[in-house]
Amino acid sequence: MAEEATTEAGTAWYALAVIPRKEKATAQALRAKGYEGFLPMYTVRRRWSDRMKMVEMPLFPGYVFSRFDPKVRLPLLKMPSVISILGMGKLPEPIPDPEIDALQAVCKAGVGTIPYPYLTVGAKVRINEGPLTGVEGILVQAKESRLILSITLLQRSVAVEVDTNWIAPVRTYREG
Repeated sequence: MAEEATTEAGTAWYALAVIPRKEKATAQALRAKGYEGFLPMYTVRRRWSDRMKMVEMPLFPGYVFSRFDPKVRLPLLKMPSVISILGMGKLPEPIPDPEIDALQAVCKAGVGTIPYPYLTVGAKVRINEGPLTGVEGILVQAKESRLILSITLLQRSVAVEVDTNWIAPVRTYREG
């Protein structure tokens, strides 16, 4: 998997665990230090004591993505708001470029995006609304007019509202 995520220059995308509510400051600090950073955001309506306000929130609270060479990660780990780089043990785990590319495309498109539970077919789920509230079962298939984009390493997903006419099946061909 690392080969898919690493570019010729030896850099790849990684997830940085950061101090909660310090995602924006961390992304700005990364850019100031010359690193490529990415903080996907979504807009949510929040009630304040006297009004409603549209607020930008991170799609993945507590995480910022950055492209860097894993051999030169110490400067990132020394940043005050960075807790760790996600990975296996002490080795950072790269995030495949297609996962980040998909998130960047969604952010640039400006379509409705919200955090979404990381679900896989076969996962145990609970219904939280409607006449079946509280019922638990196994997810067999999800049919909605939403595209679910996942960051596998974080085991987190986001839902993007899409027109059903935009959807087409993905065909995979196996060499025989």
